[in-house]
Amino acid sequence: MAYKKTNFFNYLYILPVVILVAFLYLYPIAYTVYISFTNFNLYHFFEYQWVGLSNYITVLTGGTFWQVLANTAIWTVGSLAPMIAVGFLLALILNQKDLKGRTVFFTLLLVPWAFPAFISLIVWQGMWNWKYGIVNKVLAMFGIRPIDWFDIVPMAWVMLILTNLWLSFPYYTSVFLSALQSIPEELYSIAEIDGASRLARFRYITLPLMRRTIAFVAIGGFTFTWNNFYPIYILTGGGPGNATNILVVYAYQAAFNNSLYNFAAVYSVIDAVILIAMAVIMLKYSGVLEAIT
Repeated sequence: MAYKKTNFFNYLYILPVVILVAFLYLYPIAYTVYISFTNFNLYHFFEYQWVGLSNYITVLTGGTFWQVLANTAIWTVGSLAPMIAVGFLLALILNQKDLKGRTVFFTLLLVPWAFPAFISLIVWQGMWNWKYGIVNKVLAMFGIRPIDWFDIVPMAWVMLILTNLWLSFPYYTSVFLSALQSIPEELYSIAEIDGASRLARFRYITLPLMRRTIAFVAIGGFTFTWNNFYPIYILTGGGPGNATNILVVYAYQAAFNNSLYNFAAVYSVIDAVILIAMAVIMLKYSGVLEAIT
């Protein structure tokens, strides 16, 4: 009896933290879900009413949602694939023991991290300018005519993905390099003595031992990139039209540009549900959870 009483008082010590977390974390989520079922907008700012599934039906039966959802998938997959490929390739290069000056190279690779992403994006915005930007000036040296990166949809995607690659590859390189350096060197030495080629050592030692790290980085990168707000908001604002708009940017614009808080909440809820479902599926089939636990 005394033991149970002691346990009860132990739980009371963490009660303030539980209440604080519930208020700061759960309350905004619950309120967002709630207003997604109301007509809360500029015209019903102080007196809004419950409208049931009306907002969800309006969003899901409209064409804009599916376009924005497809854009989000393009943005996520299109960004993630080169980020992982470039990060892994650079990590393999920097992991070479006989590479001279690799500390200097690694330091230089971290330069994109040294600047706030917001500032970097503003600089890149000027660099992509079709008339004054350095990108078109460099292309002109090879006889390529200036490209309107902001108004031509395929070029806008190329611009966004390349900019995001520049911002993100240091993280992927660092994680992959750390994982590569944790592989015991003896494995490579034994394989080399057995006559295994460099390609064979990569295929039968490096890749199997890096599989869980790649899966972990891919899942983390997927969830982060899916809701990576700033590149698209600053560079294109989702334009031209909604051609490069993604769910999180569209939700922000619905709330703070058009005062449609109910529809912004609907987009946010659907965005979160899709992302959670995909993250759970990827965690289940990648085996990352088993590795952690």
